[in-house]
Amino acid sequence: MKFQFRHRIFNSRIFFFLAALLSAPALHAQTPIESQDDDATEQKIEKIAEDAGEDVDANTLLDKLNYYREHQINLNHTTRDELKDLSLLNDIQVEAIFKHITDDGDFIAIQELQTIDELDQETIYRILPFVKVDDSRLFEKFSFKKFFTDGKNMVMIRGQQVLEQQAGYMNQNDATYAANKSYPGSPQKIYARYRYTYGNRISIGFTGEKDAGEQFFKGNQPQGFDFNSYHIFIRGNGFIRTIALGDFQAQYGQGVVLWSGLAFGKSSDVLNLKRNARGILPYTSTDENAYLRGGDLTADGKLTWGGAVAFGFKRFQLDLFYSKHRIDGHILDSDTLTVEDIISSFQTGGYHRTSSEYRDRKTITESHAGGHLGYKSGNLTLGVTALTTKYSLFRIPIPYLYNQYDFSGDHNFNSGFDFSYLYRNVSLFGEAGQSMNGGKGYLGGALISLDPRFALSILHRHFDKDYHALMSNAISENSKDENETGTMIGISAKPVRFFSINAYYDQFSFPWLRYQVDAPSKGYEYVAQINYTPTKSFDTYVRVKQQNKPENFPGTDVLINGLQDVIQTNYRFNIKFKISKAFTLDNRIEYVTLQKESTGTQKGYMIYQDINYKPMKSKVSVSLRYVLFDTDSYDTRIYSYENDVLYAYSIPSYYYRGSRYYILVHYSIVRGVDFWFRVGRTAYDNQSTVSSDLDLIDGPHKTEVKAQIRFQF
Repeated sequence: MKFQFRHRIFNSRIFFFLAALLSAPALHAQTPIESQDDDATEQKIEKIAEDAGEDVDANTLLDKLNYYREHQINLNHTTRDELKDLSLLNDIQVEAIFKHITDDGDFIAIQELQTIDELDQETIYRILPFVKVDDSRLFEKFSFKKFFTDGKNMVMIRGQQVLEQQAGYMNQNDATYAANKSYPGSPQKIYARYRYTYGNRISIGFTGEKDAGEQFFKGNQPQGFDFNSYHIFIRGNGFIRTIALGDFQAQYGQGVVLWSGLAFGKSSDVLNLKRNARGILPYTSTDENAYLRGGDLTADGKLTWGGAVAFGFKRFQLDLFYSKHRIDGHILDSDTLTVEDIISSFQTGGYHRTSSEYRDRKTITESHAGGHLGYKSGNLTLGVTALTTKYSLFRIPIPYLYNQYDFSGDHNFNSGFDFSYLYRNVSLFGEAGQSMNGGKGYLGGALISLDPRFALSILHRHFDKDYHALMSNAISENSKDENETGTMIGISAKPVRFFSINAYYDQFSFPWLRYQVDAPSKGYEYVAQINYTPTKSFDTYVRVKQQNKPENFPGTDVLINGLQDVIQTNYRFNIKFKISKAFTLDNRIEYVTLQKESTGTQKGYMIYQDINYKPMKSKVSVSLRYVLFDTDSYDTRIYSYENDVLYAYSIPSYYYRGSRYYILVHYSIVRGVDFWFRVGRTAYDNQSTVSSDLDLIDGPHKTEVKAQIRFQF
């Protein structure tokens, strides 16, 4: 398909966008851009979606920023761990803030951040919504009276639905459900959440979710939500540091041994490459597999107990945890005499709509037990992690040549050692781990500030092809931390005022075969981004990203295929500016090329205009976006983060030819009561249907509405 601007309507629309882009510099004002702090985070989440798909659950990553937006960090009474937890400052910048306090005393005003050489203007703009300066303490003295009078309650209910008729909701009956030809439930997706917080010391919460197509208070879901999550989390500053009951997460080191849930990986923010492990924390997301559970009902209805606790003594902290819950997996009947059933694969989608999806629901009991012993002295941190995993059934993957080194069995054991050390302007970090079969993995890196205007980051990792870390989530190019060696070098430079340059080059190799890659292979990825930020109200950047990950050459009738290079290059121009106290405009143009020997060169583009309206004292704010896109294929799809209702996210991919818009309205009805409404619609010019299988829409467009209400008291 030849790539071109195919009709006059597209040409006129693009002229409008270009005119807006070119006029931007003349319109900027001196008021801050409210969403400036999220730009780097949005790019990181876009990267995760590119690797994992649109259904990735980024709630745990966004939850942290939303929490610190509502509970700002007091710079005069904080800890290094709390500032690192924000994930917007690197070790060198955090240490510079504490050095300022040591040398000059407590902050009198937030503007003093500008006197710290390690904090550039862009970084200060980014952290401003999350920090403050006052006399409030990090830990207030607990009392039962304050527990009932000073705590905050939040109740939130959300509903969303695709308006067009989808194939799975036609001819709904027992026969079509049994044949996997229909969904049994309604097309609404329903989400409910309750959370009580007492400062940063206590969190009690419940989360329930029903996906579209799942039943609700009937059929195979008579109890209501398909997914239910709860937690009780208590934080202290004495001998007992943390107590977690219900659902929780555990994150240690650099994720080589244990890091439950999602984590940021490679991005243009090269100086925030180091992971800042949070230890034990409550789980508040809806990913139905990426968490630990301290108590659950077994298949025969018995209640199991567990949880997590952290003890602290001087420079040492010991975290211990036990988790046992049922997860999704596909079970095959065994034809052997020694094993009745075997696990052929774990199911991580979280959908239980069709009869086959429901058949795989909670079929496997997964147990985790382990702990982490940490030591901190000044700028040195050391840690040892141990994790044992047990499954109720034996796992044997369906045998293919590429997966012959995958984990098989019903139990595993991992151990590891991690460290972090800051010496002047050099931050060193790393972690090494080993699995029960002897497979090894390690990751190490350094952040080096050579000058306030120039810094360097280095990251090297290696994971054996038989390294089995079932709860790991380290920075890597593979979807799992195995069969990979790679080295990444990044730079951050501020050559002149208002300009910054961030870039990295990552070269990686896969010593053994991978899915759809029938030979050892190697590739690379590089990103270069230049930002221009002359004021708080104006920011623009250009970015080039290229990657090469070889894959099988298609169309050959042989057991092992030859490989072809797959080189994808993305060019992006983004500009954001505030034209008044109420209006902010955000514009982006992205162009992609994909080169394969088997298909030649494919191309695509995406262009959007955002308008955000938020008056200072108004109860109403509005965000809207209009997008044009045109790509030659699904392979040249382009991802873009969208504004959404609170504690939700949307990262659609644009492919084929069409347009998209969304409108988001937030209305503060009265104090403590907020309402959001969002509608988004994608229309295709060269397609007669949308999606496939049971999600198929017989038409060229898809419209989704979403409504949410929140009560705070």
